[in-house]
Amino acid sequence: MNSSVGRSIALIGKRAQNERQRFESLCAPLQADLFGFLYWLCRDRNLAEDVMQETLLRAWKSFDALSNEKALRPWLMTIARRELARTFERKRLPVVDLDAASEADPTSLAHEDDHDVREMRRAIMQLDAVYREPLVLQVLLGYSSEEIARHLGISVAAVLTRLHRARQALRQHMLGTGKKGAQR
Repeated sequence: MNSSVGRSIALIGKRAQNERQRFESLCAPLQADLFGFLYWLCRDRNLAEDVMQETLLRAWKSFDALSNEKALRPWLMTIARRELARTFERKRLPVVDLDAASEADPTSLAHEDDHDVREMRRAIMQLDAVYREPLVLQVLLGYSSEEIARHLGISVAAVLTRLHRARQALRQHMLGTGKKGAQR
């Protein structure tokens, strides 16, 4: 009986190790995209790393619920988006003493970055989330319109509309035009 139990335990251990290796091999190529997606959403490297770890932990815990490996990428992105939302629900933003900040050396607050890049990032972050998310998914992560539609649970036409409106708003912001539509 002991040898039978020992073989069963060894078999279970081997199966668990194979599942872990399968999970890691499937998720490893997606980690850079996952981090990039989270970073674009929260603009905080440490927070993005923390949320990515929580995302992978949640994904591992429910890995057996994933029925189609081809759906892994949108499945992970959905988990990441929800985990980030949970984080912001719990997060208390730090309070900065305005007097101390105003007395600080202005060069210490400066961040070296190209002005146009900063302005584009600011404009993207000012977009409503319904427009920002499909734009980031397409431009940063290379999702197709169909993949974005599946990921967000909307139609392809809605994705195309949101992408068009996002680009139109960015164009208006960057060109400094206040009118709707493109100037020609």
